[in-house]
Amino acid sequence: MDAKKQDEARARQSPERDRRRWPREAQPDDADCEVATSLPPALKPLAFSTRELAPPDQFAAWQALMAPLVEVKLADDKSREDGFPADHVTWNLGGMLIVQQRAPAHSYLRSSAKLRSSSIDHWYIALLRNGRSWTEVDRRVAENQPGKLEIRSLGYPFRGRTTESESLFVYLPRDLFAQATATLDAKNNSILSGNFANLLVDYVNSIEARLSSLTADDLPRIVHATRSMITACLSPQADQSAATEQLASVALMERARRYVHNNLDAAHLTPDSMCRALGVSRSRLYQLFEPSGGVLHYIQSRRLLAAHVALSDSADSRRIADIAEAVGFSSGANFSRAFSKEFGYSPREVRSSTGLPHPTSSVSPAEHEKAPSFEGWLKALGS
Repeated sequence: MDAKKQDEARARQSPERDRRRWPREAQPDDADCEVATSLPPALKPLAFSTRELAPPDQFAAWQALMAPLVEVKLADDKSREDGFPADHVTWNLGGMLIVQQRAPAHSYLRSSAKLRSSSIDHWYIALLRNGRSWTEVDRRVAENQPGKLEIRSLGYPFRGRTTESESLFVYLPRDLFAQATATLDAKNNSILSGNFANLLVDYVNSIEARLSSLTADDLPRIVHATRSMITACLSPQADQSAATEQLASVALMERARRYVHNNLDAAHLTPDSMCRALGVSRSRLYQLFEPSGGVLHYIQSRRLLAAHVALSDSADSRRIADIAEAVGFSSGANFSRAFSKEFGYSPREVRSSTGLPHPTSSVSPAEHEKAPSFEGWLKALGS
């Protein structure tokens, strides 16, 4: 009787195991559940807030933070004694900066004198979450509102004002757009509109949602994709077909990467299964992953990275063989050989040592020393 009960218990448990080993295909909401839970996050934000300061000191602190970019002034009906509770969080993706900002109403000025004294000439896009802003360049005013994107160059003087607002800023070095300088200059201080602008807003929102879980491998690709989407968004009408194709490739690659991340432990994760899930041909899939060394190389690299993270985690007590199986390797010997080839040391060495280098990193310690501030990160951007 006991043996029969045990068999019945195992039978009841087996569907659960099947569901874990053969996960359902990713749905749109699954994006937040990528393998970012197992791969190491690469970014550490630089947070600044005036809220812990005495109210009379808050605006002076904000002025000092923004000094590399603009001169700021209080709204006409406010004084320093009223306080200026503001937050400013910067994420350094290497090739671009993303800033999440909340601030009371104020005015701002990037003067010709500021330009002469500053080496910062980046482009930036601003996405308002709430509030409104008005910015003037060469007597032309761009009025921004929630959900809209504006693009502006720090290489030209401008002035403006904003109500109390929450915004997302993306700073990109001018050299990133060396092949599209004329296109961007023609759109300076513009509010972007149309389907491409809406796609860009969705893309920027998706990046912000994942900032805390991005891996170092993601960063250069995100910078490249962001550049491609901005360029496509600003392309003349004659270039829209090429721009559409470019945007489609960016979106397809993002879907493909998400599918891999969500199915690392699945034995059915193959080029054929990816073609079926993504609705593309094998030749299109291979073309998509060619810059990454091929589909199979990409899948194995992601699996090995996930295994390295698990092995490096002192709180993870699973056996090496169990970790290998969990990331999709059916053979412990094959896993060990592939792991050693990828990282130059064995899985056992990772498990027994805390001194080995981590396979991924973000901004290096040396770079942090050079750019420990928002101003430093701005000046180092693109260098």
